Amino acid sequence: MTKLILTRHGQSVWNAENRFTGWVDVDLSNKGIKEAEKSGELIKELKIKIDVSYTSYLKRAIKTLTTILKINNLELKFNTAWQLNERHYGSLTGLNKEETKKEIGEEQFKKYRRSWDIAPPPMNAESEYQTLFSPLNSSIPVGMTPFTESLKDTYDRVVPFFESEIKKNLLENRNILISAHGNSLRALCKYLFNISDGKINQLEIPTGNPLVIELDNKLKINKNFYLDKIRSKEIVI
Repeated sequence: MTKLILTRHGQSVWNAENRFTGWVDVDLSNKGIKEAEKSGELIKELKIKIDVSYTSYLKRAIKTLTTILKINNLELKFNTAWQLNERHYGSLTGLNKEETKKEIGEEQFKKYRRSWDIAPPPMNAESEYQTLFSPLNSSIPVGMTPFTESLKDTYDRVVPFFESEIKKNLLENRNILISAHGNSLRALCKYLFNISDGKINQLEIPTGNPLVIELDNKLKINKNFYLDKIRSKEIVI
């Protein structure tokens, strides 16, 4: 039985400030560091071998992963992939969510934040936030860096990466750990659990709470569960 463990990074500084973060490379908050440590301890209790690990280009996910690996006494060379980055929030980047909701109205706010295929207006190419992106982004192929994304756009980069890079390791019965983001993991869960376009907006991925997905040799899901039962969320199907 192969295990795929999905972990959303611990709370970031901008999570704590209730700001749209997207591709801005903010760090973990003090709470987020503790959540990453708790994730590591919870995974350690599983007493399984983690064979391969993946994360995004963003330090909040990388630090969460390296913290988990350290606690589990693993010296794995982890794989970074821009395709696992958080969704790009376009012109909403940096804005306070509550203030934005009041300004544009709750209906439009929900469309931008939770719809399947509606993206916010694009970020200006001269935006100050462009300078706060990960330096690793320089390796992204020319023309591939977005200026805004819907969840569908995020799905369209996450799932092909899963299919081409991660799936082969699962088929070889390797246990995989992915440390990523709320929306990149939502996109992957939509694919894995076959969640409809209409219901994906209901899926919540808690920070710092590993989701274990057990797969058979044909990668059919046999079982799934969050390790922190108190903070677990239902997988809406």
